[in-house]
Amino acid sequence: MTRTTPPDSRSKDDERRRWPKSVMAAAASVLMLTGCSGAAPNNDDSANEVGLERFMAQELEFGACDASIVDSQPPVPQVVEAAEKTECAMLTVPMDYDNLDGATIEIAISRISATGGNPIGSVLLNPGGPGAAGTTLAPLVNALWTGGPIPERFDIVGFDPRGVGLSTPAIDCYSDEERDADAPLSALGEWTEESARAIVDKCAAGSGSTEVLAHLGTRDVARDMDVLRSALGDDKLTYAGVSYGTRLGSVYAEMFPENVRALVLDGAVDPLVDTADRRIQLSEGLQASFQRFADFCVTRAACPLGTDPTQATAAAQELLQPLDRKPLVAADGREFGFLAASEGIVSGLYSEASWPAIIAGLTELEAGRPDALLAIRDGYYGRSDNGEYTNSFEALFAINCLDEERFTEEEMAQLGHDLNEAVPFLDPGSTPHAQDGCEFWPAEPTLGYPYATDIDGLPEVLVVSATGDPVTPHEGGISLADTLGARLLTVEANQHGTIISANACVDGAIADYLIDLELPDEGARCTI
Repeated sequence: MTRTTPPDSRSKDDERRRWPKSVMAAAASVLMLTGCSGAAPNNDDSANEVGLERFMAQELEFGACDASIVDSQPPVPQVVEAAEKTECAMLTVPMDYDNLDGATIEIAISRISATGGNPIGSVLLNPGGPGAAGTTLAPLVNALWTGGPIPERFDIVGFDPRGVGLSTPAIDCYSDEERDADAPLSALGEWTEESARAIVDKCAAGSGSTEVLAHLGTRDVARDMDVLRSALGDDKLTYAGVSYGTRLGSVYAEMFPENVRALVLDGAVDPLVDTADRRIQLSEGLQASFQRFADFCVTRAACPLGTDPTQATAAAQELLQPLDRKPLVAADGREFGFLAASEGIVSGLYSEASWPAIIAGLTELEAGRPDALLAIRDGYYGRSDNGEYTNSFEALFAINCLDEERFTEEEMAQLGHDLNEAVPFLDPGSTPHAQDGCEFWPAEPTLGYPYATDIDGLPEVLVVSATGDPVTPHEGGISLADTLGARLLTVEANQHGTIISANACVDGAIADYLIDLELPDEGARCTI
């Protein structure tokens, strides 16, 4: 069924529809999930260990936030106002939960307090990645939900997972100049044995030690989240996670089911598929999204992909593949090659609102000017006007090295072939190097596949999944809901994640669940 718009939320939805589409598209790009390259899970419940109580019982000292909390927000008055009233703190957690007397990590926290007189507690947010900063997401979500009941009843809390953003130590593997040069961090990059060995040394040097690199996985973050729940004074966790955030929420549910109050899992990662199959699934989703974009593009006056959508993939290859051999030069002097072009297009595919920007970028690229497409890529990676990057993608790489399965050279060669077949518009036209970038990481993976299965005592969970999600396809949402015994809300939309959609149907379903634990009807659907 289609969920009807609650009467009292129509004015809020109408008001937010006046926000520039470019702002909503930029907000959507924070919801990330890509793959790098897991072993038996460690199901030890460290919360019961003697010595953890001093972390669980700590009192958070909230005060002024880092300037980036305000500076990173889109230029929308409601969002800036929310950022300006945000308060921040640092949470201390063990670096290694098997060594509670050892080194510690500081987790950055942001909070906008509930405005009503009958607060329920905190709703904890994770924007995905892994590697995206939750401290900057909290003001955006608060602004989007303002006018509805959630900010009245809950403190809106964001956190930067260990290694991410303002948390310390933060993962730092490359200089800004190396990031501009597309150092081989991404799933689209090419690794050699030399660069895969060198990345460990570079990340360890920039982040403090190899010990830091060994304790960044999702299971460690789930333990941190339980410490944060306790430090916030919540008996049970209320949580909303997007993209990778659905993996984090699912793992938390597996490890601490008795501590769950409510979980909203939006843009679901399938817990049953292994690393190779998930990367193929992601690639197939990107190809399907590109085809929907192409169908839209040919309706425009001048589509750079031509007039026949069935030939759009070939047209994209004709534009992109020459960049692998002969990069262009942007106005600021940066080289613009195949990888940067691919990243620009993929970033734009995260939301239908960005499709016109992709058309503009490809039109400029066709004329030999890469700057418009490069700007989309820069926005996705958090590159500032002065050339500084956030550490989101470096953190993504490092965290995935501890979550994802690793491959031999033969397996990497086969996977590269399979990925090129799954997403042919991004086929570089050359044979990828057969090297796993995580091969020499200083610790074995800790997530394990499948995960979050056969959980006893888990309360009802809400899974939200868009039918046209480019990177976490709808089939993954169906699988996650089945695995957790959760209720599925299907959203008819071409975008990744729906929490930041400013849609009354989605917002109403989430509010009913978070506040009253009332799930939407079986088969409920929303349209964006």
